[in-house]
Amino acid sequence: MLRRLYDWTMALSAHPKALWALAAVSFVESSFFPIPPDALLIPMALAKPARAWRIALVCTVSSVVGGMFGYAIGYFAFEAIGRPMLELYGYGSKFAEFRDWYNAWGAWAVFIAGLTPFPYKVITILSGVTALDLAVFTIASVLARGLRFYLVAALLWWFGEPIRIFIEKRLGLLTVLFCVLLVGGFVVARYAL
Repeated sequence: MLRRLYDWTMALSAHPKALWALAAVSFVESSFFPIPPDALLIPMALAKPARAWRIALVCTVSSVVGGMFGYAIGYFAFEAIGRPMLELYGYGSKFAEFRDWYNAWGAWAVFIAGLTPFPYKVITILSGVTALDLAVFTIASVLARGLRFYLVAALLWWFGEPIRIFIEKRLGLLTVLFCVLLVGGFVVARYAL
């Protein structure tokens, strides 16, 4: 089954509308969708290494715009729902302390989450909730997401076919590793925040 899914993804990556699909996945992953865009980015860059840089650009721009949407979710939904709930339970002052801490270190949180398997959507929403400076959020997002996606594209462009063969030979192991990193990111988000 894993092989069929891999083959299907590789075929999709060569489809004329693949960039649109990548843009959509990158956008929604940054605000609420659990599957990272790497699931499409990697096979697309493997299928067409000459387009790796364009693919990384689409992924980066869509992800940052999606992150801004996640920021808006946190910013607007918190004011309507979250703040009254915190006040009702007497946590308003504790949230103010947390907000100060997060705004002092938020750029690093955004950068680290944008670069690693940590769920970026958690940080985009949290940044909106704490009203992290939007310029700081945007710059950290562009740097982190750009570095992440361009690094993947560069590796795939540089190593090309040997990387594809490596992935195909070790598909099961790499899938398990990917899932562990993905779940690990959510666990860290749950217990660190």
